[in-house]
Amino acid sequence: MSPHAWTEDQLVEQPAVQLFATLGWQTAVALDETFGPGGASLGRETKGEVVLVPRLRAALTALNPGLPPEAIQTAIDELGRDRSAMSLEAANREVYALLKEGIAVSVPDAAQGGQKTERLRVVDWEHPARNDFLLVSQFSVTGALYTCRPDLVGFVNGLPWVVIELKKPGVPARAAFDENLTHYKKEIPQLFWFNALLIASNGTASRVGSLTADWGRFFEWKRVAREDEPRRVSLEVMLRGTCDPARLLDLVENFTLFSEHKAGLVKVIGQNHQVLGVNNAITSMMAARQQGHGRGGVFWQTQGSGKSFSMVFFAQKVLRRLAGNWTFVVVTDRVELDGQIAKTFKAVGAVSAAEGDACHAGSGAHLRELLRGNHRYVFTLIHKFQTPELLTDRADVIVLTDEAHRSQYDTLALNMRGALPKALFLAFTGTPLIAGEERTKEVFGDYVSIYDFQQSIEDGATVPLFYENRTPELQLVNPDLNDDIYRLIEDADLDAEQETRLEKVLGRQYHLITRDDRLDTVARDIVRHFLGRGFVGKAMVVSIDKATALRMFDKVQAHWAAETARVEQALGALSYLPPGGELTPEQARRDVQSAELKARLALLTGTDMAVIVSPAQNEIAQMQALGLDIAPHRQRMNDSQPPLDERFKDTEDPLRLVFVCAMWLTGFDAPSCSTVYLDKPMRNHTLMQTIARANRVFPGKHSGVIVDYANVFASLEKALALYGAGQGGQSPVRDKQQLVGELRQALAAATGFCAARGVALEAIEAAPAASLERLERIEDGLNALISPDPLRRDFLAHERLVATLYQAVKPDPAALEFAARVACLATLADAIRARLNPGVPDIAPVLGQITGLLDQSITGHAIREDGPPPLDLSKINFEALAQRFKASKHQNTELEVLKAAIRARLDKLIRLNHTRADFAEKFEALIEAYNAGSATIEALYQELLALSNSLDDEQQRHVREHLSEEELVIFDILTRPAPALGTEERAEVKKVVRLLLERLKTLLVLNWRQKSAARSVLKLAIEDTLDAGLPRAYTPEIYRQKCSAVFEHVYEAYPEQNAGVYAQGVG
Repeated sequence: MSPHAWTEDQLVEQPAVQLFATLGWQTAVALDETFGPGGASLGRETKGEVVLVPRLRAALTALNPGLPPEAIQTAIDELGRDRSAMSLEAANREVYALLKEGIAVSVPDAAQGGQKTERLRVVDWEHPARNDFLLVSQFSVTGALYTCRPDLVGFVNGLPWVVIELKKPGVPARAAFDENLTHYKKEIPQLFWFNALLIASNGTASRVGSLTADWGRFFEWKRVAREDEPRRVSLEVMLRGTCDPARLLDLVENFTLFSEHKAGLVKVIGQNHQVLGVNNAITSMMAARQQGHGRGGVFWQTQGSGKSFSMVFFAQKVLRRLAGNWTFVVVTDRVELDGQIAKTFKAVGAVSAAEGDACHAGSGAHLRELLRGNHRYVFTLIHKFQTPELLTDRADVIVLTDEAHRSQYDTLALNMRGALPKALFLAFTGTPLIAGEERTKEVFGDYVSIYDFQQSIEDGATVPLFYENRTPELQLVNPDLNDDIYRLIEDADLDAEQETRLEKVLGRQYHLITRDDRLDTVARDIVRHFLGRGFVGKAMVVSIDKATALRMFDKVQAHWAAETARVEQALGALSYLPPGGELTPEQARRDVQSAELKARLALLTGTDMAVIVSPAQNEIAQMQALGLDIAPHRQRMNDSQPPLDERFKDTEDPLRLVFVCAMWLTGFDAPSCSTVYLDKPMRNHTLMQTIARANRVFPGKHSGVIVDYANVFASLEKALALYGAGQGGQSPVRDKQQLVGELRQALAAATGFCAARGVALEAIEAAPAASLERLERIEDGLNALISPDPLRRDFLAHERLVATLYQAVKPDPAALEFAARVACLATLADAIRARLNPGVPDIAPVLGQITGLLDQSITGHAIREDGPPPLDLSKINFEALAQRFKASKHQNTELEVLKAAIRARLDKLIRLNHTRADFAEKFEALIEAYNAGSATIEALYQELLALSNSLDDEQQRHVREHLSEEELVIFDILTRPAPALGTEERAEVKKVVRLLLERLKTLLVLNWRQKSAARSVLKLAIEDTLDAGLPRAYTPEIYRQKCSAVFEHVYEAYPEQNAGVYAQGVG
């Protein structure tokens, strides 16, 4: 084979040209291009021209058949005019507007006389085949100083949209950007006035970006048409995904934005996951509209991957491509999120600055006014939906919510559905919906797009995150802690209720994390770690609460000052040493040490810090009671100019370290933030949102670092299992009519119970809302139901059952029917509880004394320097990890609700006997649990890395045990975790299992769970079968536990005759 076959042209360029041809592009080679008015091969007169005028004229004439040649020439002149006085990105934005919206031209008005204005189309966006697509290879362009020759230029209707630079496989693709594309933008800017996208490739690695993007913002394109395609990095996938005529037009028309920033104008083009996700969401939304249920879907794209831009892409495409007078209601649950999303829409020009302020709902009444007006966008907080009052019944309203898992599933979401009954609802979230968040799916539907943590790192949409465990171990050093606590309690003369509350409060890990000695250890380590980082980006310290954030700020400041003094002293000592003559090794060492110390001192003296916490009423007095002064911090948060959030985002600003507890943990993007110091127990989406503060892409930032002082690794492990690999989401919506029926029955029973005691709930509800009459009737009801004790307990059990079922039905609009009666019952129950407990037990004085005692009794040791190395979270086997957590038994939320309702009915039979807690034992257990995390981190991480994707062993266990899957569940209940059984005894248990399932076939009658007699028969059958068949290893206590566990399993797994997960096995 000829060596020519291994050149860039043969290996990469020619295959690319052939692929363009198969995609429907014409192709041409410009190496021998001729120029001049008559015989130009591409229609150019000189190499300085970049527009192929003959093709442009032909395309404009075909797309605008009713317009005269003069109008066509006007458009050609406007497109081709000199824009060299403008910045490159400004020129590009101006041309983009002409491409997208057309060009206003003046034409004769035959009907009225004179002239009229028409809009001339430059591109037919809806019909790709009506446009002219030409790929030219080796296209030479002459600039002021140099002539440049890009490898491939893609022309659409004679305008150069696509510039591709290629290298052979042995040369990094980045070289095409650094050596060629960057040079072209500087030397031949006229080529890029029309540019839609740039591609750099060596055949095996390919990236695409906008003309303002640096290499870090160029991204791969791994899927062509669907999210479930295998992800591949190849030139073929790149070109099919971005340069297929229909996809290119979609990308340019609907996934291109220009965003105004302090640093200048930035051009944003949609990334692979955004294009696929938004198109999926639009398809899902239109299907929801046709089916009439309004659930547009859940759009999950991990934090830092451009979710806010995805919201804009979605809205802009709907407005442009779907007929309708659309209004978008953008809903968040945090003021800072609300402001940030509105700011994004303003920055890209989706709304003007004035319109963005005008369409920000300040109240429920203002929201109603905006929805009745002609606004494309309305921004609001979920808290504005305080009632389900109808705001508009328009069917062309689309509700876009951000971070829906936090707020969209409770009363406010129910009100929102009632206020906007015909609206479409679409949820955008950076973290998926997990157990307990199924209600969000009931509002929005199932996933329409999934782009998870691992995919975003692989694609370079976010940087890798490294985890360091630096938890300081604690030790109980006071052997008399128990007696000391007892003495304080006895001296305080607490009543039983106060003592119970104190026991509960002291059982939280909060009192370990906030020990003064431990906080001092953490503060010292933060200073050491911050100063020792390679990339000097911004950093956040996350504390457990406001008071602890203030204390941590003070402690870090103290250690910072001590380190500054130490470095100054060391520099002073070096300066007093006699200067060396010739450069000896000792002199070289001193010079290096001096340079390092000067750099460290510059960082120490040039770094600003701030506390960022949300305001609260009476916070100054509250903090003063704890010996803290928040006033100067609050004044700085209020008065700083520029505001502290802008200063922290500004990479040049010395504000590098902030202390937070809740603010800025969600919806706050500072790309240069590279380190999060985590000293707050967290889990699930809150944890993932927090660590994502460090995963944004930024020049020079290779990775983010999570430094864990609170042992969140176990929670992080679970969160990554849930959020790392997002396939396999559950089916969303289940029919709630059964629950609605049960709620109706429970309300009828509660209403009847009250009526029998002379309390007419309907009379209370009928009384005017803001009247003494209603207040008097509530007082009468309270007096009738508060005593005697059995009567009160029965009423409260009724109310708990109603409340539990009502919570389960929400946010389904069916719940609105019951809202008034539920609120009436809740008011009576709350009034009774308030009458019995007029004040919260005050334990503050004794708790303050105990806190001082704990500071003396529990010490924080130094952080282990021999701890595990930083862990690259992206290397975890996410699929296996997800399987590990899925393996635990899935608890159906609605069945759990019914179990809770049963427990509420049984509460009246149960009274706990409180015994005095052994406080020393409790703290020993807490400390042991706290310390266990850091001691086993390395082993735990190795276990994660070693996990296998194979779950065959567990899946086939029922075969080895000679049991069906249905039988195996009951067998596991009877044998795990106790008792220990021999082979013969296990065989006896298997016989019992088979016999029990045979009896179930005859006992599960219709509606058995609603019939007390049927349930009793089932319980007796379980008890008799187990009593007769289980071996002697089962003690009476274990026997009773197993009877209860089996019944609970049957109740969950067999909801109805011939129904449930084992429907084929029972019938």
